[in-house]
Parts: sequence; C-alpha cells; structure tokens
Amino acid sequence: MSDINRGEAPAVRAGEESGAETDWAAAKAFYDSLKTKKPRPPKPSTAVTIAVSSRTLFDMVEERRVWEQEGLERYVSYQQEHEEEPLKPGAAFPFVKALMTVNSRLRTLYPDSEELFDIVLMTNNHAQVGVRLINSINHYDLLIERFCMTGGKSPIDYLKAYLTNLYLSKDSDKVQEAIESGIAAAIMFTPDVETVLSETQLRVAFDGDAVLFSDESEIIVKQHGLDTFFAHERQNENKPLAQGPLKCFLEALGKLQKKFYAKNERLNCPIRTYLVTARSAASSGARVLKTLRSWGLEIDEALFLAGAPKGPLLQKIRPHIFFDDQMFHVQGAKELGTIAAHVPYGIGQKYDKGKLIEQPAKQS
Repeated sequence: MSDINRGEAPAVRAGEESGAETDWAAAKAFYDSLKTKKPRPPKPSTAVTIAVSSRTLFDMVEERRVWEQEGLERYVSYQQEHEEEPLKPGAAFPFVKALMTVNSRLRTLYPDSEELFDIVLMTNNHAQVGVRLINSINHYDLLIERFCMTGGKSPIDYLKAYLTNLYLSKDSDKVQEAIESGIAAAIMFTPDVETVLSETQLRVAFDGDAVLFSDESEIIVKQHGLDTFFAHERQNENKPLAQGPLKCFLEALGKLQKKFYAKNERLNCPIRTYLVTARSAASSGARVLKTLRSWGLEIDEALFLAGAPKGPLLQKIRPHIFFDDQMFHVQGAKELGTIAAHVPYGIGQKYDKGKLIEQPAKQS
C-alpha cells in the first residue's frame, strides 16, 4: 500500500510552475471581466477538490439498467433522447449542496480567497452524454464547472492531475484503485429512507480505525482479541497511530474551519466533524484523541460506542456523509436514513460482522 496523501501533480520545474501561475492569472482576469453573478471556480492548487461520479451525484438507476441490458449505443441514445429531463438527485447531491453552502460563507468572509471547495464531475461517460449532465447541473443551479468525461476509460489516472482531495463513486473497483494510489476515496450508498439534513452546516462523520487512522490496531483486535487490543492501546497510548485513507480529507476540512475561527465564527461554523467509533473511551480512546492532537487536528464531536450500533447515533447527527470501513456499519447506517460511504481499506475487508470471510483458494 502506498503512502496515503492528497493526490499531487508530478513535480514541475520552476519555469513551468511560473508559466502555470501566469496562465491562471490570465484565466482569472478573463473570468472576472465577464458580466456574470456566478462565482468562478477557485484556483486548483489551493482548493479542496471533491471529485464525484455522475452516478453518485445523480440517481441513474434507470440509465444504468439501459446500459447493462441494452448496451452502450442504446444507452447513449437514451441519454440524448432525455437531454431535457433533469436527472434526479443521487446520494452525493446533499453533500455537494452543503459544500456550496460553505463556499458561500467563505466568499462572504474572504472575497478574494482561493481556499474553497472545488467540485469536479469525474465520470467515464462519453462526451455525447455530457449535455444531459450539464442540463441537470444547471437545473439544480449547482456550481460545477470542471468536468472529466473519459469515454469509457477509467478516470482514476486523472484524479491526481485534478489535485483531488476526495473521490466519491459507486464503482468499488475504481475506489479501491484510487485508495491504492494514495487518494482518499469511498463508495457511496443511497440511504433506505430519506432524512432531512441541515441546509446551513456541512456535517461529516468519520469512523476511526482504517478510515482516519491505519488498521494497525484493528489487526490486533481481529487476530488476538479485545483484551490484547486494550493492553496494546494502553501500552502505546502516547504513540500516534499511522494515518488512514481519510486523514487528509479531515485535515482539509480543518484548514477551512480555521478560516471561520479566525473571524470569530467558531460557534457559527458551517463545517462540523464527528468521530463515530466502535472503540471504548476508557479502554482505548486516549490514543485516538492524542493521535489527532499530534496531527494538529480537531474533531468537533467524538462518540465512543464500545461496540454499540452506530445507526441510532448517526440518525441524531444527520451527517451529509458518514465514512466507515466496515460494510455492516454502512448497512446499519443507511437503513436508518444516513448517507453512508464505504472505505474499502484494511483488514476489515476480510471480515463480515467480526467473522473471517472464507477466501477463495489461489490457483497454483
């Protein structure tokens, strides 16, 4: 597994970097000269870039059925025939709307700031389908200006070029590939029941082990049991856990939160973060909190459930997205109306509800 960091563009020479800055300044000046009330996209190198697939942003179940049952050509024709019909909102839609709310507040406090969320539509759809996607985005007045439509090719190679901080998709293979490339990513799931979410505050909930942190402690639980795990955590209480696949996204959220704190807006901050972990507070919670402190990161609320179901607590939080590495936690959350995202990382992928999944025998 490679080191987990924000996808970064390849190193560039000083002259190339200067040229890129010049190009951006020219593009900014041109956009600012246009008579439009629509905010321009932020500078990619300073933005928090969220890449979403078309199937997470919109409900494309019927379109997917056409593609699977009738083939690509019929799928493209179907999309063109329905170009004037907006797609219905998908699992990531409320999350994207909440990102836009944060941007609006940031622009009010910092009119010239480039430190904003930048939402990119990252899809392997063909360009012929793009008109319907554009029409749908405009119908809902979403501020998404950057598209990447790869015509059937996996978009993963483009994530680093777009300086992606988080990638959301319904395709488990693409998400796995992104994580292995060091990019924060998760598989989105639509909740079983609809829940009313905050329109003024972005709420993001994270599991701890194998999400914010590595799976090193979870390996001990799975292989040696809880007693050994508790002893290990007490012994290593002052040793920070290694970072997990979503640590960089929490870090990005924290940087934007601090911009509100600097304007005395802590109590009215439109970003709120939650740690929702199955760990016990007294037995293994201190190491988690000290790890966050060592990283210079804050979490607004920390909920230690000591193995209790997460769904009922998440039902009260009503996050726009909840990240967990265990599918049974994701299932339990979405059954009660939480928009949940699976992070396929770590030893937990080999277990279901604590039981080892029988692995297929390797071919000799």
